[in-house]
Amino acid sequence: METIVLGIGETLVRDDRRWSSWADWLGVPPHTLSALVGAAVAQGHDAADALRTLRPGMDVEAAYRARSAAGRGEHLDESDLYQDVRPALGELRAAGVRVVVAGNGSARAGELLRALDLPADLVVTSAEWGVRKPDPEFFARVAEAAEAPPAATLYVGDHPADDLFPAAAAGLRTAHLRRGPYGHWWADHPDVVETAEFRIDALTELVALVRPPGAGAEAAGAAAVGSDAEGTGGEGSGEEEVGGEETDAAGAAREGARRGALRSVR
Repeated sequence: METIVLGIGETLVRDDRRWSSWADWLGVPPHTLSALVGAAVAQGHDAADALRTLRPGMDVEAAYRARSAAGRGEHLDESDLYQDVRPALGELRAAGVRVVVAGNGSARAGELLRALDLPADLVVTSAEWGVRKPDPEFFARVAEAAEAPPAATLYVGDHPADDLFPAAAAGLRTAHLRRGPYGHWWADHPDVVETAEFRIDALTELVALVRPPGAGAEAAGAAAVGSDAEGTGGEGSGEEEVGGEETDAAGAAREGARRGALRSVR
């Protein structure tokens, strides 16, 4: 692997502050908006649909500009980063890997991220490129920014429809990160399992994919899938146990709905 490209939201950055600030702006309890975000994720919809559920017909971009004008725009600091971000990116660069951060976000988000001085060769957002994921043009820009052949470029993200599927369609290698609502909810979906070359639970697992070269990548892939399978028996089964026992028929119906929802946005 010569280049590793990482998404932003729920890959590097926790989205807690984002949704909490929206809840405050709309005058609703944070847990109400969080629950609606979860519902949108489970249906395979855009998480921003949660905002439109609260305010039907809402123009999210216009509301974002109004928040900024009122001095309640985006904020991002070290506490918003997942704890494995700096160690993982630092080790990747030390191993000679080009590290690129490229994901959906505003120009302001790009400025805030670069101000954190992450161990990355390039940090860029969709607003700065003028195209958003999952548009194929975004991943064409990723391929250019990678400065490496697609077969030597790994795109890492949590969102199947925005990250995994379009990156694979662009010929890039892919790693699905079990993190955030989308990353956890869809982790064991057959399309995700089939498409993701690697499935990981932490960014620090990426280091094993590039060091040592050659056999190390194969071993790391096996380890990632193995740890994911172990997690399925715990996290996956625990999810079904919430609220009491679930019949086989109910479980099958729920899983069928999950699969159909994801395919609808693929």
